[in-house]
Amino acid sequence: MNARPDHSVLADQEGSARDDLLMDVRNVSLSFGGVKAITDISFDVRQGEIRAIIGPNGAGKTSMLNVINGFYTPQVGTITFRGVERRSMKPHDAVRQGIARTFQNVALFKGMSTLDNIMAGRSVLMKRNIVWQMLWRGPALREEIEHREKVEEIIDFLEIEHIRRTPVGKLPYGLQKRVELGRALAMEPSLLLLDEPMAGMNLEEKEDMSRFILDVNQQRGTTIALIEHDMGVVMDLSDRVVVLDYGKKIADGPPDEVKNSQAVIDAYLGVPH
Repeated sequence: MNARPDHSVLADQEGSARDDLLMDVRNVSLSFGGVKAITDISFDVRQGEIRAIIGPNGAGKTSMLNVINGFYTPQVGTITFRGVERRSMKPHDAVRQGIARTFQNVALFKGMSTLDNIMAGRSVLMKRNIVWQMLWRGPALREEIEHREKVEEIIDFLEIEHIRRTPVGKLPYGLQKRVELGRALAMEPSLLLLDEPMAGMNLEEKEDMSRFILDVNQQRGTTIALIEHDMGVVMDLSDRVVVLDYGKKIADGPPDEVKNSQAVIDAYLGVPH
C-alpha cells in the first residue's frame, strides 16, 4: 500500500493552509431526544487533504458525516463550506454544492449494471429537462454522450472495465464498494465523504481501496474526509485526524501526534470515564 510521503508537510505550512480552508465545522451539537450524539464539535477540512474522523463505536462519527451532507440538522452550531455558512441543508443541495459520499453499508441499485449505477451519479449534473431526456435526441442525446464519456473514464480509473455490464448485485463485496466510490466520483465533488470505505474487506481489498483513495486525492485533486476503524489505514492515508469519543472531540492533529495522545489511547483501550 502506498503511504503518503510526509504527514508533517501540512502542519509545517499551517499558516498558508488556512487560505485553503474548504469546510469549517463550528460548535456543532446534535441530540436525539435526551441522547447527545455530538457535543460542541469544531474542526476544519483544508483543500486537497485527506481528513480522517476516528473514534470507538458510538463516538458520533457517522452522525457528524450526516450533519455535513444534510441528513441531520444540528440544534447548535454552523458549517461553512466554500465560504457559505449554514446550519441546515438537504442532501440533494449538498450534492449540488459539491459534497458527495459513500455509505457504511453499500447503497447501490443491485439490479443495475456497474455502468448504470455510476451513470446515476451524473443525474445531478444533467441540465436537460425530462421531456428531452425521454425523447433521447438532440441536446439530451449529446448531453448523455458527454456524461457517459465521463463515466467510462471513471470506470477506467477504478480498473473495473471487466464488470462494467455486470449487475452489481452479482459482484463481490469489495467490488461493490469500488462501484459505490465510482458513483460518488461521478458527481464531481470538491469534498468526498467516505463512511468506513474498507469495512468488511480482506487485506487485498483494503490495499486496493487505499490505493484508489490516494489516487482520487492526488491525481484527481479531490479533498476527502473519511471515517475508518483500521488505524493502520488511517495513519498511512490521512494528513490530519480528528478523534471523537462519546460525541466529544478528544484530539485533533497530525497522525503521529494523535496516535500518541493519552486520551486517544484511553478511548480505544476502553478506560472508564
